[in-house]
This record gives sequence, structure tokens and C-alpha cells, in this order.
Amino acid sequence: MIGKRVSLRVLEEGDVDGPYALWLNDPEVCRFNSHARFPVGKEELKKYVREAKQTSSMQVFAIVTKRGATHIGNISLQNINYVDRSAELAIIIGDKRYWGKGIGLETWKLMMEYGFRVLNLHRLHCGCAKKNLGMKRIAQKSGMKPEGQRRDAFFKHGGYDDILEFGILESEYLP
Repeated sequence: MIGKRVSLRVLEEGDVDGPYALWLNDPEVCRFNSHARFPVGKEELKKYVREAKQTSSMQVFAIVTKRGATHIGNISLQNINYVDRSAELAIIIGDKRYWGKGIGLETWKLMMEYGFRVLNLHRLHCGCAKKNLGMKRIAQKSGMKPEGQRRDAFFKHGGYDDILEFGILESEYLP
């Protein structure tokens, strides 16, 4: 999958030897997600990459810059359900130099295209911490609709936050 500034490729075990492990242990990168609660090591990440390749319920891709082929984050379809034709989208832009530049939205749209056109899914959804303004913008700008709120569903940094749910149907999707 190739966009204007990034391309997506399958996440490889070798990616763990790069900055990937650092992102998941960085409190700022993981401020609004479930990572960085406990330290994660390279062996644990390599196991995750191997397992992700062997399951049909998840597809994980590396986000790579077209210029320089730098691995800057990951995006995935998780909890893929081929009977209901649905999946959950998740993203992490680990390289802070690419924050606030529209890379997340570009990548998100590439993955939506893949989910709807290649995997023939009917519905995509995501959840994000209420305080995660960047993720809320990505969901809204990509055409996802608010679907609900799970109160005090996310505990991090000594406090609770709500999880906002967003979703989009194949019929609502415009590439």
C-alpha cells in the first residue's frame, strides 16, 4: 500500500531491532494507549510479530517513509471477524518527528482502503482515550462516526479516562 508520503509493508521481526521497541517504552509516545504500562523487551516484541503473522484475526503493518524508507510507526487491523466482516483499527506513530504532519490520517486512509477493498470488510471501528485529541481528529477526518463512550474504561498515569468509540460502514466510506 503506497500513499503520497508513506507506504505500508508487513511488520518484520527485524523491525524490532530498530526504534520500534523504544516507542513502546516511551511514556510520551504511549501516553494515550495501553503500551508503556510495563517495560517490553525485544524478545517479547519478536514473539508478537511472529504470532501476528500466524493469525488471521490480525494484520500488522510498518509505516515507512517513501523518502529514506524509515520505519516511523505501525498500523493494524485487529480482532478481524470474517463472519461479521468487521475489524478494529489501531495506529502508533512512534517517531515524534512525524507527529502533527498528517501522516497518521494518510496511513489511516490507506488501511481503510485495504480493509474495505482488499479484505471486503463491512465495518471498521476504533476506540481512543477521550484526551487523545490527535486520534479523535483522525477518526473524524477519515469519515468515522461517533458510536459511544465507555466511561472510566482506561486507567493510566494514576487516573481514569473514557474511551470514545468510532466506526464507519463500507457504504459510508469514500476513498
